[in-house]
Amino acid sequence: MRRLGTGIGWRPEIADAVERMPGIDWVEAVSENLCPGHLPESLLRLRERGVTVVPHGVSLGLGGAERPDAGRLAALADRAEALGSPLVTEHIAFVRAGGALTASPHLEAGHLLPVPRTRDALDVLCENVRIAQDALPVPLAVENIAALVAWPHEELTEGQFLYELADRTGVRLLIDVANLHTNHVNIGADPAEALGELPLEAIAYVHVAGGFERDGVWHDSHAHPVPRPVLDILTDLASRVAPPGVLLERDENFPGAGELEAEVEAIRDAVARGRARSGSPADREASVARAASPEANVADHAVRQRLGLAQAALLSALVAGAPAPEGFDRVRLGVQARALAGKRADVVAKVAPELPLILGPAYRPAFLAYARGCPMGAGYRRDALDFAERLLSADAGPAAEDAGVRRELREWWLERSGPVPRPRRPGARWARATRRVLLRR
Repeated sequence: MRRLGTGIGWRPEIADAVERMPGIDWVEAVSENLCPGHLPESLLRLRERGVTVVPHGVSLGLGGAERPDAGRLAALADRAEALGSPLVTEHIAFVRAGGALTASPHLEAGHLLPVPRTRDALDVLCENVRIAQDALPVPLAVENIAALVAWPHEELTEGQFLYELADRTGVRLLIDVANLHTNHVNIGADPAEALGELPLEAIAYVHVAGGFERDGVWHDSHAHPVPRPVLDILTDLASRVAPPGVLLERDENFPGAGELEAEVEAIRDAVARGRARSGSPADREASVARAASPEANVADHAVRQRLGLAQAALLSALVAGAPAPEGFDRVRLGVQARALAGKRADVVAKVAPELPLILGPAYRPAFLAYARGCPMGAGYRRDALDFAERLLSADAGPAAEDAGVRRELREWWLERSGPVPRPRRPGARWARATRRVLLRR
C-alpha cells in the first residue's frame, strides 16, 4: 500500500480552496455524503490530477452490538470502487442501540459514541471488523474516537484495546491525535502511554483537528484551529514512526484558504520535528502489511446481548431522558446529552434549511425542547419531518401561536411527507385531496 503524504478533508464548502492548495497529496471525503454515480466535479478533477481520494464512513457503528448492516457495507464498497481508493476508513464506535437484540426501542445517536474497553466489547468489535473486511474491496482502517464520558469497569487501556484489535483482525489503524488530546482532557487518558502501546506498524494514517475547552471539557469540534497540544502529540507519534499519511480535518466555521494552508504547513512542521527527534533512518516507516493472528473468536449471542443492553441503557440516558446507568458521571452525561441535542438541531437545520427560515429565532429552542422527549430513530430527514409534525400537533409553540408560521410549516410538511412532491397546480391538489378522502372511506 503506497504512502499517502499530506492531505486535507474535502468538504463542498472548501472545495475550491482544496483544489488550489499547494502540496496536497490526498483528500478524504465523508462516504455518506457521496453518490457514486454523481460524484462532485471537484473530486473528479482532483482524481484526474492524481490526488488520492479516501472515503471516510461515519454510520457503520462497528462497535455496536449488532452485526454490520449489509446495505451500509455495500454502499461503502461502492464508493471505494467509484473513487479508485486504496483503502476505506470507519470508526471504533457505536451509533445506534436497541432493537430486536435487546427487545427495546431502536435509538440513533447521530454521533460517534465510545465502546467499552472490555473483553466482551472487543470480541464483538473484532467479529464486526472481520465481517466488514470480507465485504470491502480494499483494506479497512478504523479510527479511535473522542469521548466526553468513560465507561465504568473497563478492562483495557485505549492502547491495549487498539493493539489487540489490530493483532486479532489485521485491520489498519487511523490514529486521530486530536482525539487522544480530547480523551486526555476529558477522561484523564495519557496520550504518550497510548502511543507507546500502539502497534505502530498497523497505522494507515493520522487525523489532526481542532476543538475548544469549556468548563473543563474539551469539545472535538473540527471547527477551530489545531491547538499546540495536538501538534505536540503528532510530533511525539512522528518521533516513534514515520506516519504514512497525515490529514487535517475541518468540518465547520471554515477559514480562508491562507489559514487552511498555514494549518497544513504547521502539521508538516510537527511531523518534521518528530522525525528529527527520532534519530531513525528516514526509511523507517509504518507498514500496513500486518497479518492477523490465528485467533478468531466469535462473539456469541449472549455476549452481543450483554453489550447491546449496556449500550441501549447509555444511549437512552443520553437521548431519551432515562436515568444514568450505574457508574457513569451524571454531570458528564448531561454535557454529552446537551451536545447531542445541539448537534441534532444543527444537522436538521442543514438537512431541512427551510425550517429555521420558517420558524426564525424560535427554531433552536423549539427543536431542543422536542429533542428532550423525542429520541431519533430513523435518521435526520425523518427527524425533521417528525419535528414539524410535533409542532403542528402541539397546543403551544411557534406553530400554534402564529397562523402564518403554521401555514408555511404545514405546506412544508405536506410537500415532503408524501412519496412524491405535491403538484403546484390547484386542480391537481384538489384531485389528490379528493382521492385521499375516497381512500379513507
